[in-house]
Amino acid sequence: MAMSDATVIEIAFMSMTVAAKLAAPVLLTALGVGFVISLFQSVTQIQEATLSFVPKAVAIGGVLLLTGNWMLREMMTFTVQLYEKIPTLLS
Repeated sequence: MAMSDATVIEIAFMSMTVAAKLAAPVLLTALGVGFVISLFQSVTQIQEATLSFVPKAVAIGGVLLLTGNWMLREMMTFTVQLYEKIPTLLS
């Protein structure tokens, strides 16, 4: 028996929500550090393209260290929820 359209849309929505939640800390950190570095470059008139790479890499590494455990729990919770839905999806 096939899944209904509503079920497929629900699973897709849940997947995109989890993906957005997991990507947000890394993307917002990169955005914030990039903005601060760009502001610094425009104030000091230093136009070095590679200047923003190291601070961004360090900041993103720090964010991954701080939020990695939470990200793993979120992914595990989502996966467990999907596996628990399998019997209802097949019937």
